[in-house]
Amino acid sequence: MSLYKNFKTLFCGILLFFLINASFAQHQKLYKHKQYISNGDTLKYRILLPKNFDESKQYPVVLFLHGAGERGNDNKAQLVHGSKLFLKENVRDSFPSIVVFPQCPKEGYWSNARVDRSTKPISLKYPVNAEPTISLSLVMKLMDEYLGKPFVNTNKVYVGGLSMGGMGTFEILYRKPDMFAAAFAICGGGNPEGAKEYAAKTELWVFHGAKDDVVNPQLSIDMVSGYLKYGGKPNFTLYADDNHNSWDSAFAEPELLPWLFSKSKK
Repeated sequence: MSLYKNFKTLFCGILLFFLINASFAQHQKLYKHKQYISNGDTLKYRILLPKNFDESKQYPVVLFLHGAGERGNDNKAQLVHGSKLFLKENVRDSFPSIVVFPQCPKEGYWSNARVDRSTKPISLKYPVNAEPTISLSLVMKLMDEYLGKPFVNTNKVYVGGLSMGGMGTFEILYRKPDMFAAAFAICGGGNPEGAKEYAAKTELWVFHGAKDDVVNPQLSIDMVSGYLKYGGKPNFTLYADDNHNSWDSAFAEPELLPWLFSKSKK
């Protein structure tokens, strides 16, 4: 009898797993496939429009930058982390917005970082005066284009990302300091001197796991210090028991989206 019960429990668990994933795959279709082409370079991205989208209205825009593990050209993997948050019914009802998930190619990088993976955590250096990567350049051009649309509320434009995307978040902030009202960076890093360009203009919430053995939490601490140095007043959450996947805790923060969407350009 116990064997039957165990089999039944296992079967129900497997069935639930497939039903949840099938449901998510169905909801993912709400993120429409798009691509942006500039000077022969292509950026694939997915975009989620508000319910009952109306071009005569204006909406906030959220740009989300994924991590290194979601790079590719399938225009799908970038939705693995974060996309579920914006698909929640209460979120879509409370915060109608346009959400953009671009995908970085496999060999690309959002941030112009020098990466040494022979160490653990990996060694990262961020030259502030270097040219942006092709991937980030395309994202900036795409955002410039979108912000010219009449249905975009240019006072309520936001950016966030995790890991490589957290690094891209810090970088796009100093390259586009007048674009964003608020940003959140999860387990990322950057050059603290770049904060001089946006500390007085963009609200910031930084997240990291204290046990992160991939991206050193000290990098986020340094970014918070740079932001403070140049007059910013950041939120900073360091999760004592989190490793690199601190995005799970960050996405579970009940105040993250209310905080984000409450911000308007200074």
